[in-house]
Amino acid sequence: AMKINQDTVLRGEKVTLVPYTAAHVPRYHEWMQSEELQRLTASEPLSLEQEYEMQCSWRDDADKCTFIVLDSGRWPGQAEENSMVGDVNLFLTNAEDPTMGEIEIMIAEPSCRGRGFGKEATLLMMAYGVRKLGITKFEAKIGQENEASICMFKKLHFKEVAVNSVFQEVTLRLDVSDQERRWLLEQTDHVEEKSYAELKQPAGVLDI
Repeated sequence: AMKINQDTVLRGEKVTLVPYTAAHVPRYHEWMQSEELQRLTASEPLSLEQEYEMQCSWRDDADKCTFIVLDSGRWPGQAEENSMVGDVNLFLTNAEDPTMGEIEIMIAEPSCRGRGFGKEATLLMMAYGVRKLGITKFEAKIGQENEASICMFKKLHFKEVAVNSVFQEVTLRLDVSDQERRWLLEQTDHVEEKSYAELKQPAGVLDI
């Protein structure tokens, strides 16, 4: 089951990835009221109750791996909900090819866009997918109007493979060759993997 990441924290320079828990839902729900984000993520607004149900399914479904993206400059230190900047997901939905992952990144906090947060979060998730989930191919589907995101994935060596004019989305793909794998692990060799349970301990408990 995909609960593999339920105690995993991936700490990078700009962002830290933590498991998506019920504590994150209110802030996430707030973001998804934004019409711009609904458009960019092609999603419908949900009620708060539906969002809680969704969080449970995200946690329990075997074909999804999701992390909430926190600002490393704020967390640990500040409350997680005040440090949230977006989320990153990996969908393992290709029944014929379990080594294929579809990746999605959302930097929801407007003040955090254009600062390299999305790029680092995507790299962290890709490296995690390669190391822990046996992923060898990544795909990203992005709305044609979302030029910033398309441009970012191209910088991460993704190639455009298809354009769907009906859904107005572009599909980009990356095959993780040995060379790409080395590059990916080099890009993320600063990342520390930690236990979420330990980091969430109140300050002082660890100093005994």
